[in-house]
Amino acid sequence: MLRRSLLSAAALGLAAPALAQARPLRMIIPVGVGGVTDVVGRILADALQTQLGRPVVPENIPGAGSTVGAAAFHRLPADGNAIFIGTNNHPVMRAVYPNFAHDPVADFVPLALVGRQPFVLAVHPDVPARDVASLLAWLSQKKEEANYGSTNPGATNHLAGELFRQLSGASFTIVPYRTAANAVQDLLAGRMNLTIDSPTMLAPLMRDGRVRGLAVSSATPSDLVPGLPALAQAGVPGYEVTAWQVLFAKPGTPEQALAPIRDAALRAVADPAVKQRLASAGVETWPDPSPAAASAHVKAEVARWAPIVSRMNLGG
Repeated sequence: MLRRSLLSAAALGLAAPALAQARPLRMIIPVGVGGVTDVVGRILADALQTQLGRPVVPENIPGAGSTVGAAAFHRLPADGNAIFIGTNNHPVMRAVYPNFAHDPVADFVPLALVGRQPFVLAVHPDVPARDVASLLAWLSQKKEEANYGSTNPGATNHLAGELFRQLSGASFTIVPYRTAANAVQDLLAGRMNLTIDSPTMLAPLMRDGRVRGLAVSSATPSDLVPGLPALAQAGVPGYEVTAWQVLFAKPGTPEQALAPIRDAALRAVADPAVKQRLASAGVETWPDPSPAAASAHVKAEVARWAPIVSRMNLGG
């Protein structure tokens, strides 16, 4: 009996170092630190680490509308040791950057729909607009003198700004930044007039009166940003942009390596504690996060944005 107990203790003693030595799972986050996809990715990485019992290491590789991070992801082996979290710029990577080598559908294996979130149209307090109508009137006077802060072409808030420009008929200059956080810093400093970006970043600034929120980008008002009308109802009919995140693996990853990650991701997004962490960041989960739903969503987004991107002024 004593011998059995000692053997059991020895086995347990070996298990912990073995777990600690498990090969890390790299999570490529193709945007800068501080944006909503970065926040969601890090929450998911923590949950996956718990579910899988192996280290999960977030790695930000921003630039060129996610294509820099996506290319880095595809240079890694398809061995189940790297995953990729994509957002709204994922379906337009090839449309915005024709030389990008990878197809957003064929070259990525969806594992789960992770989160979604409406964006907020916000202005610097010096902009004399209290609602969308007065902003459009101000923009009609300022035209290209008005500046809109965006990240790289094809990024979510760039797409949001381009759609706003197309549907409203407004004129303004879109100024690209390396990260959304950089654009918001200039908005706070008054060097930028307006942006459409994540309430994860903007809601605290709105509460402090440092920026003024005018509307949400979803088709209807959102409980995540109470008190703001939807842009579609406030003067820009047909407007709808919802930020989202999908977890991907590489094609060719063996099923025995893929299945544990896929199952862990689905358990993670169903976990009430993870849902609460996401909600605290202003992000909700999807009713159906399955790989099939994720695949259908990405294909639908590719089809939806193709004609919009074809009319975009990618020069700003």
